Amino acid sequence: MKRVILLSAFLLSQFGTSQLLKTQGQKIVNDKGENIQLRGLGLGGWMLQEGYMLKTADFAGPQYKIKEKIAELIGEDGMNEFYKAYLKNGITKQDIDFLKKAGFNSIRLPMHYNLYTLPIEKKSKKGQNTWLEEGFKITDDLLKWCADNKIYLILDLHAAPGGQGNDVNISDNDKTKKSLWESEENQKKTITLWKKLAERYKDEPWIGGYDLINEPNINFTGKNPNGTDEMSNAPLWKLQKEITEAIRQVDKKHIIFLEGNGWGNNYNGLIPLWDNNMVFSFHKYWNYNDEGTLKFALDLREKHNIPIWLGETGENSNVWFTELIQLLDKHNIGYAFWPMKKIDNIAGITNVKITPEYQKLLDYWKNGGEKPSKEFAKAALMKIADNYKFSNVEIKNDIIDAMFRQTTDGSTKPFKNLQAPGKILATDYDLGRMGSAYLDKDFINLWVSDSAKRLEWNSGNQLRNDGVDIYKTEDNQYYVGKTESGEWLQYTINSKADKAYTFDIKYASSNDVKIRIEDASGKQLSTVSLNSTGGNETWKTAYAKGINLKKGENKIRIYFENNGVNLNYFEVK
Repeated sequence: MKRVILLSAFLLSQFGTSQLLKTQGQKIVNDKGENIQLRGLGLGGWMLQEGYMLKTADFAGPQYKIKEKIAELIGEDGMNEFYKAYLKNGITKQDIDFLKKAGFNSIRLPMHYNLYTLPIEKKSKKGQNTWLEEGFKITDDLLKWCADNKIYLILDLHAAPGGQGNDVNISDNDKTKKSLWESEENQKKTITLWKKLAERYKDEPWIGGYDLINEPNINFTGKNPNGTDEMSNAPLWKLQKEITEAIRQVDKKHIIFLEGNGWGNNYNGLIPLWDNNMVFSFHKYWNYNDEGTLKFALDLREKHNIPIWLGETGENSNVWFTELIQLLDKHNIGYAFWPMKKIDNIAGITNVKITPEYQKLLDYWKNGGEKPSKEFAKAALMKIADNYKFSNVEIKNDIIDAMFRQTTDGSTKPFKNLQAPGKILATDYDLGRMGSAYLDKDFINLWVSDSAKRLEWNSGNQLRNDGVDIYKTEDNQYYVGKTESGEWLQYTINSKADKAYTFDIKYASSNDVKIRIEDASGKQLSTVSLNSTGGNETWKTAYAKGINLKKGENKIRIYFENNGVNLNYFEVK
């Protein structure tokens, strides 16, 4: 009897005060009726890799091609060993603890179906599913870490059996095999997998919901291969309705997230909604952060009186992140940024460091030449797998600051503790919004339709995710480059005394240029002429004397009066 009472108390603690999500009109609420705005992150690159995440996009985009390249060098067994380590290290409890501390309240898990069940080509019996414990175990562990942190876990079928569209990278789509839409067997497997997942997690309060099919992109009747001009979408709505019905046989509690065609945003031909606990999920990349870019989603919410969720966004600058979150907050729209980890990543909250050995593998795969030995290749790959551990990644505090503090706080904060006297790297300018901590003229990533390319922000693609262009020299020193007239950088410097200092400025320029030094109030402290050094990475030192700093905190700005100054550091003496 005592055991029953204790069990009942445990269940009450889990569900009586649980935060189980549901929809209420156009809002997502918990079981207390409180509005919940999902502030999330997608774990892209963990269960499913796209080539750009591992820097293999030029020669291997979908995961199965990446695996082929790896197996070519270290064999099938070696490739499996690498992926075992990669999955083990990719996300751990440390990662989830960190996300909670950063301020996130939800996680979107992009699942590859092949971690949960065999593809139809490998089934022992036609029509019979073989379940794989690996995927379920990974999900169980992740859910426990999320529950410990009171973070919602949204399950997202990112790679459906056969692949859900013509963008082969996002769903590991092998075009030589039948797709999800060409195979009734693949559709049945998808439905059965969702039922299996729902049965397993039906009583879990920290499951935030089920995102049925990530970014469908297929032309059923339209001309655009990715379904952006599709008008009916009949097979898509039919399959998502059938998945919902299978889930509801075992789980009547959790939210269903629906995605449209055309990478999630084409809801044409939508049939009458078939469930009373659904959310529309849209995706947003490389466009402006204004009311116009949200109008179609806001109209959907209003028309159907159900919530909307920005299920995937990112791959942009800090300015864009801050502006987007401010816009979403205004409209009570939750979101999940993408991704958490990739190699050479400035636009995610962590960066996985590349190694010279891994670069050698990339060069071989891309250009050919002498084949690396099996021993060398395996060591290089296992080192990269080790670099995915949370303890080995680089935390991008500038992005966390942009996503959380800067959305409501326009003040600046020191990026590092800078002291006078002392050496101050050009890249250690303050944290804060553009116009407060720095000014740069190219600062967001937009799709330019007439040139079929995206604009850059940090064109050096190094270190920080603001508009400031940061480059690395051959000897691994960072500098601010591609400067333009009118741009500036602010530094918070702590002086040990009221004193006049000399700034020794290390710079490079192909032309004679000038910089201006001011305090944050606009008071001019010095103007410095910088003679041409003869090249963009030919470095010289100029001197600015008699710069008065007060004891304690000083906010100093360096203004570029001409184009083309590369700034490495300045030393305060």
